[in-house]
Amino acid sequence: MSEETFRMSSHRPYLLRALVEWINDNGMTPHIMVDAGVPGVQVPASAVKDERVVLNIAERAVMRLHIDNEGVSFTARFSGISFPVSVPIAAILAVYARETGQGMALPDDLPGTDNTAPDDDDTPPPSAPPEPPAPSGKRPFLRVVK
Repeated sequence: MSEETFRMSSHRPYLLRALVEWINDNGMTPHIMVDAGVPGVQVPASAVKDERVVLNIAERAVMRLHIDNEGVSFTARFSGISFPVSVPIAAILAVYARETGQGMALPDDLPGTDNTAPDDDDTPPPSAPPEPPAPSGKRPFLRVVK
């Protein structure tokens, strides 16, 4: 089998969609925190502070919300002006509910996914999946303090 046989797509868009669905199912307002310095991020410059922007992606707040494996896109109003927004999945740092702050910082892609750079060496892939990393002691949920 070739190395490509073991390659999987990024898990980040699947986590994003699941968390947005969970937040919506609980009647809350999903927000995403975005690294505005990542290439491909299209947001109004006036919304960016310290290279970050928080976007309300509730269906009542945006038009034509689309979340796929490449990114999030929609049209929203900023200071009363309609603006097309485009955010690559790699730029999304976290998703959380505005009302409670519950959500999750999206983890980096795992080695062997399509969105990671290929290894520089020529060692063949292992025949068994790698051991999962040891728990870091960090909580998986993001709590936003107002």
